[in-house]
Amino acid sequence: MIVVKDIHKSFGSLEVLRGVSFEIERGSVVSIVGASGAGKTTLLQIMGTLSRADRGEVLIDGVATEKLNDNDLSIFRNRRIGFVFQAHNLLPEFTALENVCIPGFIAGRDREEVEAQAIELLRGLDLSDRALHKPAQMSGGEQQRVAVARALINQPAVLLADEPSGNLDTHNRRELHRLFFDLRERTGQTVVIVTHDEELAASTDRTLRLVDGRFVNE
Repeated sequence: MIVVKDIHKSFGSLEVLRGVSFEIERGSVVSIVGASGAGKTTLLQIMGTLSRADRGEVLIDGVATEKLNDNDLSIFRNRRIGFVFQAHNLLPEFTALENVCIPGFIAGRDREEVEAQAIELLRGLDLSDRALHKPAQMSGGEQQRVAVARALINQPAVLLADEPSGNLDTHNRRELHRLFFDLRERTGQTVVIVTHDEELAASTDRTLRLVDGRFVNE
């Protein structure tokens, strides 16, 4: 499903990733942990094609992403990778339903099909009664679940989450964590989560620990 081979990344003279390699099986929930500055977010951005490595390979569903040009990479990212960030990044002027639909519209899919799928996703996340609400009218936990629905609208091969529960209280944090495992059970979704939350990391199928740009023993 995901194959990362010998990834190197530097910013000026600072080498952030120093030959990172690993594989993730389809349907796994995997956490990446480590101290601030260890390279977790940089690695996730490279896996998600938001940033290019200086050296190395990333294959998602058999596609060598580093060989795609910028246009093809944008199309691949939109259709095959879903993102959930610590800040939900919902557009404040749009409703929950409209926010969820946006990646589907960008992909050029049929409007009625996208809207029907968005409604179904919101229903599955217990957000039917929030579909026509704007972000400011929703709680933090509800906003983050809308962000998850948005990430899933194009049925991505992988869901990448960067500190997704960092801004949530304990109850909403645990609800969001439970959601990732529910998605795996219901849809076989592959999920990779960068987190400082050791409780979440301990519950995942596998934990990858970054120290100074390299993985140490899992």
